[in-house]
Amino acid sequence: MAVIIVLALVALFIGLRLYSVLGERTGHEQQPILKPADPDARVEQRPVQPAVVQPTASDGGDMAYLPTAGPGVRAILAADPTFDVARFLEGAQSAYRMILEAFWKGDRDELRHLVGGHVLAAFEEAIGEREAEGHKLDNRLVAIERAAIEDARLSGKLAEIEVRFDAYVAAVTRDKDGELVAGSLSDAVPTKDIWTFQRNLASKDPNWLLVETDEAA
Repeated sequence: MAVIIVLALVALFIGLRLYSVLGERTGHEQQPILKPADPDARVEQRPVQPAVVQPTASDGGDMAYLPTAGPGVRAILAADPTFDVARFLEGAQSAYRMILEAFWKGDRDELRHLVGGHVLAAFEEAIGEREAEGHKLDNRLVAIERAAIEDARLSGKLAEIEVRFDAYVAAVTRDKDGELVAGSLSDAVPTKDIWTFQRNLASKDPNWLLVETDEAA
C-alpha cells in the first residue's frame, strides 16, 4: 500500500491499485502523537472500518476546492479538458490511504511507485530509523473526514494541486517482539495534512506525483 498518485483518468486508478501517483510530507508526513502504552491495546481489537467523506463542489463547508484555488483549477481545466475535480479528489483520498499504509508497513517498493524525489528520501530515512530501533507501526487510518483542494497552480505545463486532508488515525508502536511501546488502537488521533500533487500536462502519463507534504494549520 502506498503513497502518491492519481488521476485525470482516476477511474483507472481506483480499479488498478492506484494507477495515479501522489506523494509525501516534508517531515515524513504527520506522525500522530503517541500516548504512553495503553494496556488495552495488547488485546486484539477489531479496527474501525475506515470511512471516507467525498466532498462535492458547492458553496458549503465541504466544497471540493476553496475559492482561492479557483483560478488555478480553472487554468488546469483549460489546459487539460479531461481533468475532473471530483475524480481527482477520489483518487487523492485513495492515494493518501495507500501511501500512509505503505509508509507504516515500511514497504519501500510500494513507496517507490507512489512517491518521488526528496519526499521518497524522507520516507525511507524514517523507515530506516524505525527499523534500527526495532520498532513497527500498527497504525490504522480510521476515517478521512474531509478532503478539499486548498490551492492549485499552473506554470507552463506543470500543474500542482494542494489537497488538505482532515483525518483520524489510530496509532500504535510495537517492538520487535510485538510488545506495545506506545499508542492505542481504541483512541484515534486527529491529523491535518496538506499534500501537494504534481503533473506535467504535456506528458501522456496521467499520473499525479506527490511531491510535498506538510502539516495543516
